[in-house]
Amino acid sequence: MDQLDAMRLFVRVADQGSFSLVAQQMGLARSVVTRRISALEGRLGAKLLARSTRRLSLTSAGAVYRDKCREILALVESAETGLDAQQQRPRGLIRLSLPVGFGQRHLAPALLAFSKQYPEIALNLDFTDRRSRLVEEGMDLAIRITERLGQQDVARRLGTAQLVVVASPDYLERHGEPAHPEELTRHECLAYTLAASASWTFIVNGKPIPVPVHGRIQASSGSVLLQAAVEGLGITCQPRFLAEEALESGSLRAILTGFTLPEIGIYAVLPGNRHIPFRVRALIDFLHERLRTGAGGGVPR
Repeated sequence: MDQLDAMRLFVRVADQGSFSLVAQQMGLARSVVTRRISALEGRLGAKLLARSTRRLSLTSAGAVYRDKCREILALVESAETGLDAQQQRPRGLIRLSLPVGFGQRHLAPALLAFSKQYPEIALNLDFTDRRSRLVEEGMDLAIRITERLGQQDVARRLGTAQLVVVASPDYLERHGEPAHPEELTRHECLAYTLAASASWTFIVNGKPIPVPVHGRIQASSGSVLLQAAVEGLGITCQPRFLAEEALESGSLRAILTGFTLPEIGIYAVLPGNRHIPFRVRALIDFLHERLRTGAGGGVPR
């Protein structure tokens, strides 16, 4: 194992705080990762990681060495990127976190097309609706659909998605159809647990008005909330790309259509403000173009 590979491995272990997790991601035995880090420490003559039965932490020397490794690896990546850019040959592995519903329905076709166009890039796709910790989980990129990014997020906007409030005909027959957003406070609302707040925002008379919502069922999955609405368990507010099929079949109806809902952004979120590898930039540009044109299952505007 050469010095640069050892540095890359050490930085990954340091960032994620786990030999086992890194071993799993790299398809190696845990003992191999442990042995390589021990060999690096032996070559340097310094203890880089403090090991205990419960946790893994950096020593003071390890923290300094990790920062230096990052600087060196960024320079190496930048040099390789410059050559790749001239040759137009992005290559390497991209670990990507994707929301489940949107990822499977709209991004998967685009990612398969990307893989055909760039055969030297490998993709590792993690479909999850939770907010991934990019550095700790070793992710190169996450696609997030949100009204509001975190203050520290480094992101590029890829597109937008429309929101729609929906309910089943059965629910509306039993409970009545709200004529104004404020009436939602008297209804069972199926809310998204990962949302920034327990309210849905409408544009009323040109101003954003948050309406508090509550209900017996909450979930971190838009698809589950949509299914609950189809079953007549309440009203939900979802991106139109998720609700489109149920709306077309008639199992759900759009309500409060006279009131505008803010668009939500679709973002490519990066693990910090650091050098972006050429392969990752190529993927971001590709997804931006696909979402902008609607090619391969793009997002309805």
